[in-house]
Amino acid sequence: MKIPTSLKHKPVIVCENYENVDGRQAYNSDAKGLSLGLAQWNDRGKVDISAKVWRYTGEKWSRQSEELPLHRVLDLAILVCRAKQHFREAYRYEKLYDTAKPTIDRIGLQGDAMTVEVCTDNEKIDEDIKLFNQALSKDDELIGERLQTLARILREMGY
Repeated sequence: MKIPTSLKHKPVIVCENYENVDGRQAYNSDAKGLSLGLAQWNDRGKVDISAKVWRYTGEKWSRQSEELPLHRVLDLAILVCRAKQHFREAYRYEKLYDTAKPTIDRIGLQGDAMTVEVCTDNEKIDEDIKLFNQALSKDDELIGERLQTLARILREMGY
């Protein structure tokens, strides 16, 4: 299925078979494609690049398709990596995190830092963190394969 090019997001680089590789939803996903292109929020004279996940309901392109600026895509990748790193050692804590210090890390970005922490405002955090850990563990092969690929590409790029 071809990603539409007549909408506000203008695709430049595409993956039109994403539904075949969408993790546990592979071959049965409503996320049909990914694209990098010109952002839908661009104003005259101001051009941003965005990443978009294209969802298709079976009848039409979905309003639930997501478009993100590239730096947010990378910020999400950083967050995934740091969470995965935390859960490798989380078994050391009775509740899978240090209740006295729920901040996992502060990662410096552009003069400030991204604070990565356990959401203690979640009233069901003790239950939810266990479910999160189980899901992360269950998807370890899927995530690990993608992280290894990302690491290889970053090395090839000189990072």
